Amino acid sequence: MNISKEQIDALNAVVTIKVEPLDYNEKYEKAVKKLQQQMAMPGFRPGKVPTGLIKKRYGKSILLEELNKVLSDSLNQYITDSKLDLLGNPLPKPSNEAIDLDNQKEFTFSFEIGLSPELTISTDKSVHVPYHQVQIDQELIEKYVADVRKNYGKPGNPEISEEKDVLYLDIVELDEKNEIVPGGIFKSTSVGIDRLKNENTRKKLTGVKKEDKLIINVRELYETEVEIGVALGVEKEKAETLNCNLQLTIKNIARIEHAELNTELFDKIYGAGIVKSEEEFRAKIKDELQSMFTVDADKRFLQDAREKFIEIYQPQLPDDFLKRWLLTANDKPVTAEQIEQDYAVWSNLMKWKLIENKIAKNNQISISEEDMRNETRAFILDQYRRFGHVPDEKELEKVTDNVLANESEARKIADNVMDKKILLFLKENISLDNKEVSYNEFFGVNK
Repeated sequence: MNISKEQIDALNAVVTIKVEPLDYNEKYEKAVKKLQQQMAMPGFRPGKVPTGLIKKRYGKSILLEELNKVLSDSLNQYITDSKLDLLGNPLPKPSNEAIDLDNQKEFTFSFEIGLSPELTISTDKSVHVPYHQVQIDQELIEKYVADVRKNYGKPGNPEISEEKDVLYLDIVELDEKNEIVPGGIFKSTSVGIDRLKNENTRKKLTGVKKEDKLIINVRELYETEVEIGVALGVEKEKAETLNCNLQLTIKNIARIEHAELNTELFDKIYGAGIVKSEEEFRAKIKDELQSMFTVDADKRFLQDAREKFIEIYQPQLPDDFLKRWLLTANDKPVTAEQIEQDYAVWSNLMKWKLIENKIAKNNQISISEEDMRNETRAFILDQYRRFGHVPDEKELEKVTDNVLANESEARKIADNVMDKKILLFLKENISLDNKEVSYNEFFGVNK
């Protein structure tokens, strides 16, 4: 066997393998013998079908299968021995010469390969990446205090409605004279005032009392035909054309009365005697917000770091090769147009993966079996706790084994572990330009 590599450029090469009878004959004969032992044919005892007859009927398919095995093994061994760092998998190079399995004894096959670029990555204080942190101001603290009071509040039924109340209504259809339509729409339903899109409607429903009656056009109360159909229980066709007034009778008003800021609430949330005053409660809220937003800050920092390193080092990829490889590598059929459309996003992910691998290699960052199990256990415990269940140690270990036995899930776990290790390494080794921003600016929320 002869294997050679033609370097097309820094990122592309062609590996050519010339296969001779010495490389495949023994394997071919063994495969024929194995089939002979398994075959039964009229006129012959089981296992005694002549090999000549087997070769005549099945020789080509057997030879082709053995050639493929030889090629696969030889190519993989060559890649390993040559320490080639590939992107994607080798692609068979089309040939204009047809293979003649009847007469040909020597075969030549060529494979295109995409190579990883050479990268030299520096991870020191000369690299600056912004680290955005949410400013925990008084307004934000008060917002979360209000949320806590609401979550621990008690339902009540006030006399007069306010903008965040829920109204329980009887709705009837009116005609052009605002008189009730006999046999028309009648529906008992509820409406959250602050969920209504129409500002004028929200104002009309704020300040009402039980048994008050209001007349509102259906299009002011509901924004879409789907909402009309669901809320009023009418068919799609009628909902699309309905444009009448409705009479709303207020049957009840519901409101969550916010919990009082007192030791009863503090003890309920944090345990007896942990928080003793409103001042301590707000300080506790601030600490919790800082911890919570640190997770978001780390995620944003890692994304910013990815973009920064890609911008600095601009790794080059064998783009044409990778686009062809992606056409063959997808589980579901895709077109060249779809590959082209999504390639920019995919290639950036690949560029970061190359940089991340280089950082990990340069700094001995690796993933151990213990890392994998700890990450998996933490994930499982979080999922169980959401449903109010805590598994015992035996159950936890069994589920952990099952998750890690799934190749796709294990790969996700490994990615999570590496993300955390790279995040920690970068935070300790490059320069973080701390930037304190408002909640709205950080999350892109408009006031």
